[in-house]
Amino acid sequence: MSEIAEFTRHLGHYLPTPDIALVERAFEFSESAHRGQFRKSGEPYITHPLAVASILSEWRLDAEGLAAALLHDVMEDTAVSRSEIESRFGRPVAAMVDGLSKLDQIEFASREDAQAESFRKMLLAMARDVRVILIKLADRLHNMRTLDAMAPTHRKRIARETIDIYAPIANRLGLNALYLELQDLSFKHLYPLRYRILAQAIKTARGNRREVMNRLLDVIRDGFARANIAATVTGREKTIYSVYRKMREKHYTFSQVFDIYGVRVLVNDKSTCYAALGVLHEHYKPIPGKFKDYIAIPKANGYQSLHTTLFGPFGTPLEAQLRTHDMHRVAEAGVAAHWLYKSGGQLDLEEAQRETDRWLQSLLEIQSESRDSKEFLEHVKGDLFPDEIYLFTPKGKIMALPRGATAVDFAYGVHTDIGHHCVAARINYELLPLRTELKNGDHVEILTSPTARPNPSWLSFVTTGKARSRIRHYLKGLQQQESAALGERLLNQALATLKVEPESITWERWEAMAKEYGAKSQLDILADIGLGKRLSFVVAQALTRTVGKTDETAAGPAPAASAKPGALTLRGVEGVAIQYAKCCRPLPGDAIVGQFRRGQGLIVHIRDCVSLRKQRVDGGEIVDVEWAPDVQGVFDAGVRVLVADRRGMLAELATTIGDADANIDTVSMERPDGGDVAMFFGVQVRDRRHLAHLMRALRRVPDVRRVQRART
Repeated sequence: MSEIAEFTRHLGHYLPTPDIALVERAFEFSESAHRGQFRKSGEPYITHPLAVASILSEWRLDAEGLAAALLHDVMEDTAVSRSEIESRFGRPVAAMVDGLSKLDQIEFASREDAQAESFRKMLLAMARDVRVILIKLADRLHNMRTLDAMAPTHRKRIARETIDIYAPIANRLGLNALYLELQDLSFKHLYPLRYRILAQAIKTARGNRREVMNRLLDVIRDGFARANIAATVTGREKTIYSVYRKMREKHYTFSQVFDIYGVRVLVNDKSTCYAALGVLHEHYKPIPGKFKDYIAIPKANGYQSLHTTLFGPFGTPLEAQLRTHDMHRVAEAGVAAHWLYKSGGQLDLEEAQRETDRWLQSLLEIQSESRDSKEFLEHVKGDLFPDEIYLFTPKGKIMALPRGATAVDFAYGVHTDIGHHCVAARINYELLPLRTELKNGDHVEILTSPTARPNPSWLSFVTTGKARSRIRHYLKGLQQQESAALGERLLNQALATLKVEPESITWERWEAMAKEYGAKSQLDILADIGLGKRLSFVVAQALTRTVGKTDETAAGPAPAASAKPGALTLRGVEGVAIQYAKCCRPLPGDAIVGQFRRGQGLIVHIRDCVSLRKQRVDGGEIVDVEWAPDVQGVFDAGVRVLVADRRGMLAELATTIGDADANIDTVSMERPDGGDVAMFFGVQVRDRRHLAHLMRALRRVPDVRRVQRART
């Protein structure tokens, strides 16, 4: 093929002969494996991996990466195994190809599950070797360039995935040119009519702008020449998608967006960037609040530049970017600049590489705490925000977080333990709640307490994948611990009815039981009991049977037996494993019953609860429970009060409730007959006696017509 000859000639500009030989062997192997396969366009399939490798060669990727690119589909689309690739091309190449292959051999419940798991696998491979994602991005770029051959529904699905996931990853890795092209191609296939109209409008407007732009560039170049500043000044074209996005976000017309001119200034060193900025500000007045210094505070992907917006000629805005030539290379090539310019020895990419490595390693941490692929994908998407804010720690260190991040995100960004124990934040030396949204330049100090722990409500406002995964991991562990503690109590009571001491169950028996149940450990079995997934009496009988006999492994009706487990004793508010039903609000002193809800644990109801009767639950799900003599804590209760409509009534009732040593949780009111007012108070009390005392006190308030306990 003439294409491979041309490709290898290009490789000769930067690869030694032995490396080129490896790439040629990979091509021959891939061409043989894909022989007889064709793309939707009708071309031989080998044209695709060759095109992907050609894109990567423009980034000067090494020989192993190029070999993996040529082989990236052989495991997925042919009978070639990983071991065969490893024996022929080495372990690194095989690992990259494996990381790029989809999980077609595993059955998933839906396409979304399969995609999420494949993406998870690819990102983890990428965290170990960044070349994996470079190959995947080049693969996606070529697929997007040739997407016209696909059916319309497939085009939209692939384009949506590209603009939601792959384009942000390219941006996160600093691959700016690739990022912009992926956005434009995605827009073209998602909204073909809008794309065509905007493309034509830009083409028409470009001719009218050319003369103004040339005059503008001449003025700027002349200013730099008079200031003895050596600078390369070029006009900066807007992409079709960037025009569309600005029109949508700012509610601009096309003429408003396209009337903004853009220039890029490249100089030799950092200090000259600031000198050139001064020259620009001499010629055109800067627009206040439109200056950003990404040189002093680089973006997380290593991007550095000065951004300023000026009042240009004829009152038209002028956006200018000023950077060094080295900064420009990083801005365009991102992590690929590691290969692209390392031979020149002029580009220091260490900091950009460190930032990228930190993000890639954070993916490994997030996946270890995410139990399913969709959750992992959700966390990663949360970390792909292109818009960032920069914050200062008490020691003056700069931290980058996505726009919309809160004090809790900041706390977890500092350290997981700080996040777990945070109680408040001091933002710009002012004490504020943890849910406070942070702004660019804020000085943030996190206050902690050794007794504090994550709150489930934090999940409703955190934005970073790290914070969300750490909170969920902690809560899952907490639920398992509390469920296991409840399960152990239930199991011990069940064993007592069988006249078996819990200590007599050997470790070997527990190990055998866990193996038979498909559980990881004794803790998992106890947690399943506490969550209602297994019945304590069934597990107790299985534990006391001879090892080797078949145990029952799923929750269901308890087998006939001479004794039933005794009542479970409740000591108070016991965490997530035991919950008190909102439908009847049981209090210590009420006759109660427990209902196991699969995956939720034990729900405690009053015995005559109407909602419980309506659910028609199976008898095996009901557990006898009773209050301990010394119940601790406060419990939710409801009181309905019918009162005359007079000024100050609500304040008087609230004072009475406070004097009765009860807390008010919620208040609502209505007028059932247009005269008197019905008020509902959600209160927190210790037990039935405390509630009765409170109701007697309310009845003594003047103009109170009726007081009754409200269960719902």
